[in-house]
Amino acid sequence: MNYYQRALEIKEEIIKHRRYIHENAETGLNLPKTTAYILDILTEYGIEAKRLGHGILATIGQGEKSLLLRADMDALPMKEDSGEPFACPTGTEGHCCGHDMHAAILLGTAKMLKEQEDALKGTVYLMFQPAEETFEGARDMIAAGLLEETKPDASLALHVMPGHQTPGTFMYNNTGIMMSSVDGFRIHIQGKGGHGAFPQNAINPITIGAHIHIALSELIANEADPAHSCVLSIGHFEAGKAPNIIPHTAFMEGTLRTKNEEARKKLVRRIHEVCEFTAKRYGGSVSIETLSDMSILKNDPDFTTQMVDYMKELPIPNLNGIPGSSANASDDYAMITNVIPSCYFNLAAGFEDERGDYGVHHPKVRFNEDALPIGASLLAHCTARWLKDTN
Repeated sequence: MNYYQRALEIKEEIIKHRRYIHENAETGLNLPKTTAYILDILTEYGIEAKRLGHGILATIGQGEKSLLLRADMDALPMKEDSGEPFACPTGTEGHCCGHDMHAAILLGTAKMLKEQEDALKGTVYLMFQPAEETFEGARDMIAAGLLEETKPDASLALHVMPGHQTPGTFMYNNTGIMMSSVDGFRIHIQGKGGHGAFPQNAINPITIGAHIHIALSELIANEADPAHSCVLSIGHFEAGKAPNIIPHTAFMEGTLRTKNEEARKKLVRRIHEVCEFTAKRYGGSVSIETLSDMSILKNDPDFTTQMVDYMKELPIPNLNGIPGSSANASDDYAMITNVIPSCYFNLAAGFEDERGDYGVHHPKVRFNEDALPIGASLLAHCTARWLKDTN
C-alpha cells in the first residue's frame, strides 16, 4: 500500500476536517464541537470510537501487538489574526499552535488504516486528546483508563511546525531530550491597599511583583547552568483597576522549562524561596499555586530510529529527516513517552514567502496544508510497517 499516494487522493477531505476544527476552535478539556465532529467522522469511517475522559479513543484492527497514535485537538485562548477565510470568528480562541492540523492528520490516518484493516498485523489505538496547552489532557485520559484499556506496546505522535521550512522536512531526536519539562505557576501577592496619594500608608503588591519578576530573571542568569537550557518566563501580571488606587493584591503567572531534572528541582525550590523573601522584604506575603507539572519528553532511541527508517521508505518529494531536534517547549505527551517506547517528531508546515514569517502562538501564524497528506501517510505507513515487523 502506497500510503502517500492514497493520502494525496483524500487530501481535500483532510483539509475539510482541518478547516472545520480550525474555524470552531475550542480550548481546555471540554471541546464539545470538536469531539462531536471527530466522533461523527470516525463513525462515518466505520471505526469503533468512544469518549474517554474528555478525549476520544478509537480502535482499528485486532491482534496482540498494538500501537497508540496520538493527536491533540485543543486551541489557544487568544485572538487569531491569520487572515485565513476559515479563521475562528470568536476573537477569544485560535488554533495558533496547529492542533487542528494534528487532529485532521490523524483522521486521515484513521481512514487509510481502516481501509487496510484486514492487512494490519495488530491493533491501532487512536488518541484524540484535549487540553495539551494546559498540560491536563493526557493526564485526564490516562486517569480515565487509557493505558490500562489499551496496553499499547509503543506510541507515535507528531507536531507541525510553521515558519519558512516547507513540507517534506521532519525533525526528530533519537539520542537525547526532545522537549523540556514545564512547571507552570501562579504567584498570589498580598499587599495592603490604599490611596495612590498616600503610598506610605499602603503596601503596593505591584512593587512587590516587579521586584519578584526581576529576581526570578536573575535566578536563571546567576544560578542556572546554561547547558541545562533553563528558561523562566512571566506571561501574565495583573493588579488593580484604577491609576489612583493601590490594590490589595496582585498575581503573576509564568512557566519554568528545563532539560535537566536536578536543575528543575532546584529551580522550583528557589522560585518559592525568592518569591517569599522578596515579598517579606517589602512588607507583603505570597502564596504559589502550581498550574502544571510535566516532565522532560525523551524519545526511545531504537523505536525512533525504526520510525525514521520507515518514513524514508515513502516516495514523498523532498523528504528530509533532520536529527537532533530539541526544543524548550513542552508537551504532555511526555506522560506517554515516560511509560512506553515512543517517538515524537516535528513536521514542517511552513511557507517560503511572507506567510512563513510567524511561529506558533502568534496570532498571525499560518500552516501549510500540503503537510496534511504527508503527516497522515507517515503515521499510517509507520504503523503498518511496525505492526508487520513486530509480529
